[in-house]
Amino acid sequence: MSARVAVVGSSNLDLVVTASRLPRPGETVLGENFRTVPGGKGANQAVAAARAGAACDFVGAVGDDEFGTQMRASLAGAGVDVRGLRTVAGPSGIALIAVDRDAENFIVVAPGANGTLTELDADNRATIAAADVLLLQLEVPLAAVVRAADWARAEGTTVVLNAAPAAILPTELLDLVDVLVVNEHEAAVVAGVFSDDPSVLLDALLELVPRVVLTRGARGAAYADRRGLRLAVPAPRIDAVDTTAAGDAFTGALAVGWAERGGATTEDTVMASLRWACAAGAACAQRPGASTALPERSAIDALYDATYRGTP
Repeated sequence: MSARVAVVGSSNLDLVVTASRLPRPGETVLGENFRTVPGGKGANQAVAAARAGAACDFVGAVGDDEFGTQMRASLAGAGVDVRGLRTVAGPSGIALIAVDRDAENFIVVAPGANGTLTELDADNRATIAAADVLLLQLEVPLAAVVRAADWARAEGTTVVLNAAPAAILPTELLDLVDVLVVNEHEAAVVAGVFSDDPSVLLDALLELVPRVVLTRGARGAAYADRRGLRLAVPAPRIDAVDTTAAGDAFTGALAVGWAERGGATTEDTVMASLRWACAAGAACAQRPGASTALPERSAIDALYDATYRGTP
């Protein structure tokens, strides 16, 4: 089945510099290349979902500056419906990103217009109601995230929350989440349990939400739910160039795979969704940039087939 994904989240213009290594606190390192790339976790995941084959609607805010015009055009050009993207007075959000030769990065975000997304309207609710999956992150005010999740629960739309940036989450939001997607650092913060053992993190998170997807970078992903299902998925082996948007590619593709497989209710459909999401993250990491690196469905399918086809 074709998927419809709604995203309520952030849009930023990424200011990206590459360097031989990342600076230590107080240190200046000479960069090598600089570029500007439309990004933001919400916008990236919307583009990822659209390129993965979903009909995707984006609800967010940009400023009335050149960056806002650029980000709106970028989203629309990727096939994302931007009727829910507001333009407000003031600057758009930006992200300062440094990437080293090992494809590691650090990111500092100035929210700008994203911080004005405190209320949602009836049109936004209709968008959420029409979706199979609502995809959320934590780069916009929490009030909007909770309201969107509450409407999704009322309308029967699956809520997928990517708890990034890491934060301790209120019970009112956790109670509305169907699938939580976190990396190991985010998992530790959300659960309040710091451990190198994925099983410990998963156990703690299942006390809060019914299903957890733990992303582990080059080590793939792990899954657990309250039914007792536990899965581990290796990532495709690739030569990584830039991991900046790999997590967004994974999450966007996971939302699409989850919707296309009718909510991924069986072990086989959950496994297929996780593998396809891992293929999307790996395909993204093979290219530089954020939104510019998010893969088309054909690239995801090719890496999925090369890595997992024929695997039990």
